[in-house]
Amino acid sequence: MLHVRMITPVRLTDEVVTLVRRTVGTTHLAVLAGAALDPPGDVVLCDVAREAADELLVELRALGLDETGSIAVENIDISLSRSADRAEEEAPGEGADAVIWEQLTEATHEESTLSVTYLAFLALATMIAACGVVLDNAILIVGAMAVGPEFGPLAGVCTALVQRAPRLAARSLTALLVGFAVAMVSTTLFSLAMDALGLFDRGMLENPRPNTSFIWQPDPFSFVVAVLAGVAGVLSLTSAKSGALVGVAISVTTVPAAANAAVALGYGEFAQMWGSAEQLLLNLAGIMVAGSVTLWAQKLLWRTQRDRMLRPPGAPSRNDAPL
Repeated sequence: MLHVRMITPVRLTDEVVTLVRRTVGTTHLAVLAGAALDPPGDVVLCDVAREAADELLVELRALGLDETGSIAVENIDISLSRSADRAEEEAPGEGADAVIWEQLTEATHEESTLSVTYLAFLALATMIAACGVVLDNAILIVGAMAVGPEFGPLAGVCTALVQRAPRLAARSLTALLVGFAVAMVSTTLFSLAMDALGLFDRGMLENPRPNTSFIWQPDPFSFVVAVLAGVAGVLSLTSAKSGALVGVAISVTTVPAAANAAVALGYGEFAQMWGSAEQLLLNLAGIMVAGSVTLWAQKLLWRTQRDRMLRPPGAPSRNDAPL
């Protein structure tokens, strides 16, 4: 269940209450007249089943409540209520399968912000991966993959494509391109500094590295794994199972490929640099394609399921409506 808190102008309160009451899957409706001071108005509270939340939020925004008042949503960890149980039973579909598009857009918008923290994490992850590729140390490679924050902008691109949000797409692509550019330049300088200190040398890059050679030698499995990771990553975001994102992060070779390309550039090893760049592009493309297709399929399947459960017998389907 989700808890929804709304601040409504007095003139809209009756419409909001009517909307909540007619939305399947809502319960625990309360109205606090005149309780809101900034912005002024009434406070309307309700709980809603996760699978019914997206429809309610869309309708509330259609009333302009996000502009004239406020809409806040939070997860309910424990709900001991027969009324809540009935609401979840009445709501169409399963909560684990539901996609709350407003929540997804907000989350990816935040994660795709080009901030100092984002750049620092990506640069540090790439430097850790640089140590891993030079030392042929798989543990460092896995650690660098887990530290890298690049899945946020990748998910932002996928969400923007499905939701037709050009601003989010531009924001996410900017974070990806600028982030990797800064990380690779920083890592090239880092590798040169390590060389000057005698900790890195060209021979370490040229020696056989059986544990990490896959990083600059892409093959069809590189794209296959990226596609699978893209599907898993999007599913973990939309189902609120964020723990799976760690597994997604350490299954793709974006950060290690950027690191190997940066170190190879510093030593003039252009064959490894181009191979690593190809690996990086294959992984980014696979994740974005798979993530976008997964989101589109979720949107189509959820709408079909919802319409089937809510449509009266004999009524026409809305499947032909634009997504």
